[in-house]
Amino acid sequence: MAPARRPRGRGVLSGRRGHGHGARAAQGRGAAPQAPPRGGGTSVLTVLNIPNFLTLLRIVAIPLFLILLEDFRYGEALAVFVAAGITDGLDGAIARLTHTKTTLGAYLDPAADKLLLLSAFIALGFMHAVPRWLAVVVISRDVVIVLGYFLLFMLTQRTMQVQPSVFGKLSTFLQLTAVALVLVSLWRADLAREPVRVVVFYVTGAITAVSGLQYMYRGLAWFALAAPPTALEPGQRTDDAAARRRRA
Repeated sequence: MAPARRPRGRGVLSGRRGHGHGARAAQGRGAAPQAPPRGGGTSVLTVLNIPNFLTLLRIVAIPLFLILLEDFRYGEALAVFVAAGITDGLDGAIARLTHTKTTLGAYLDPAADKLLLLSAFIALGFMHAVPRWLAVVVISRDVVIVLGYFLLFMLTQRTMQVQPSVFGKLSTFLQLTAVALVLVSLWRADLAREPVRVVVFYVTGAITAVSGLQYMYRGLAWFALAAPPTALEPGQRTDDAAARRRRA
């Protein structure tokens, strides 16, 4: 009987014979690419720098501030609020001086300010320590700005860069001042007289409303330039195109 033939294929020995050809082919291709180093992302220490840490402290202080208000510990609530306001100025100054501005800080800092002020106005509004109309103006302005920002993004699929205006910064300062005056009056009524508080309330409400209207105007002006052609009427598209050509 003739011996059975071994099936052709790559066995152990055939793999060894082909090893030399594979090595020569590999030499022709050059050195094998090295694996990328691990941990190439942004480190935690880079994100949680001193300015961002101060901003996080301001957010953490909000529940403590509300608890102290609930327990009628107005002096301690005032101390927490003033400390939070100081960190608001410190984090921005440190970020500018040390060149440690981050994308997280750019979004986290204004969010912390809004959370602190909205929490204060809601709590003091329910306590009848600030006029209800002032709380409504402050809350409504921020809600309209946030909703308008998301609406513009949904309509254009583009992100609008919001730059703080003079009225916006002034309204934030006046809101902080109004809350601080109310807390002082709750702690020591003789230190913050009612006529002074009333004047601050009206000025704060007026500047807050003006800043809200200014941000709305900015949003509409940005939308007029950034809106896609399909979002406009045909006649309006033609007029806008002609206007752009004239400006060019």
